[in-house]
Amino acid sequence: MSIEEKFNQAKGSVKEGFGKLTGDKKLETEGATEQVVSKVKEVAEDAKEAIEGAVSGVKNIFKKDGE
Repeated sequence: MSIEEKFNQAKGSVKEGFGKLTGDKKLETEGATEQVVSKVKEVAEDAKEAIEGAVSGVKNIFKKDGE
């Protein structure tokens, strides 16, 4: 989980809220988009870490079997 992506999600949320408050649809849309993009990046990072962990686990199994 990336702190940077959490920060970008929060920033997008603030931007979206400010856009709603001021009636600025462009700012509102930008904020919502930033939130989605940051969430997708965060999920992709989590998936990558999970896959790397699984690969490492499989490698360890084969190392033990080969001893």
